[in-house]
Amino acid sequence: MRILTIGFDDEYVKKLETELDKYFICIVDNAKDLYDATNFTDFRHYELVIVVDEGVKFSLERYINEVKRKKSETKIIILAHNPKNQAVFFKLGADDVVCSHWEHPDLIAARVLANMRHLFGTKVDIGKLVIDIANKKIEYDEKIVSLNGKTFDILAYLALRKQRVFSKDEIINALWEEPEYVSDNTVEVAINQIRKRLKSILGFQVIHTVRRRGYKFAY
Repeated sequence: MRILTIGFDDEYVKKLETELDKYFICIVDNAKDLYDATNFTDFRHYELVIVVDEGVKFSLERYINEVKRKKSETKIIILAHNPKNQAVFFKLGADDVVCSHWEHPDLIAARVLANMRHLFGTKVDIGKLVIDIANKKIEYDEKIVSLNGKTFDILAYLALRKQRVFSKDEIINALWEEPEYVSDNTVEVAINQIRKRLKSILGFQVIHTVRRRGYKFAY
């Protein structure tokens, strides 16, 4: 998953990313302010945006509208200094507002987990197939299946969102640090490697192509 943080210092973001790595395969981009954030959201897809309240209501409202218009599923969490502003932020379209202890990255990571729990988990367990996200391990019928690096990440990303279709662009944006420099062919090669490896163990395919749309995991 790709996350955009807005208004944090770099050291805090590093600590937050360390905490989030306990739960998710994720990439965290950091924007200095809302103006800088538009440079990220104009070209990259995010499943979560975390904003430090800058006290500029109009800019925040406009930015939230732009993010939701581009991808309505994107969750937005606002970290607010003043608890009295909670109602305002929810009216602007925020999915969650944190008003205390947000200086602690571990607590913010837990809040992220609470908001994204419906999409993510640390393990996919479907019958004989077990994909252990936290330990990057795959088992089928108690046999270890070897997949490493981005091939594992792609399988885990699709498996955690089973039956949903994702384009090559969405997969690249979610799993590569600099998606602008990654070609569609990179995803095709990785998908073929996953299919070849899993079919040799399972005897059937779990990643399916949806014509003109992308790929989905179906077991």
